[in-house]
Amino acid sequence: MKKRMIQNVVVLLILVALDQITKQIAVHTLSDGSVPLIPGVFSFTLLEGGNSGAAFGMLQGGFWFFMVITVLVAACIIFVLRHLPEEKRFLPMNWTLVLLLAGAFGNCYDRVATKIMTGRSSVIDFLYFELIDFPIFNVADCYVTISAVLIIGLGLLYYKEEDFERIQERLRGVFHHGVR
Repeated sequence: MKKRMIQNVVVLLILVALDQITKQIAVHTLSDGSVPLIPGVFSFTLLEGGNSGAAFGMLQGGFWFFMVITVLVAACIIFVLRHLPEEKRFLPMNWTLVLLLAGAFGNCYDRVATKIMTGRSSVIDFLYFELIDFPIFNVADCYVTISAVLIIGLGLLYYKEEDFERIQERLRGVFHHGVR
């Protein structure tokens, strides 16, 4: 296994663990309500019963849909990570994709664990921007949001057309020569 892939796995495991630890702390410390960090602006507030949907509560109860999407997205990300050029120039995209994968795995773990334990799939959400009444979210959601912003930013401001062509050539080469 390449050195970068080992680093990716280690960072991925650390990020998923951090997400899960924060969720467990929230479950054990916020059962009595909300803890304001900045009163009227931001608080730690456990979402009662968890979130069985996606962003903003969409697709409530779509366990199998979320599982299939997570597996497909994770497979695509891992495929790209395995074939991303190893130069320093591509490190920002590498770490951004690892962050996205960590967010997907963090919430997927919640869905599977709650489904096994309670028969109902949900994600533990506990971060709340009261000032704008933003839907309650979690650390894995932060990973996904930050990585999405970074992907757009990197695509618009950092990588050039030649970089994308290079990645496409490497990916096309896999299909022409077989997956290694």
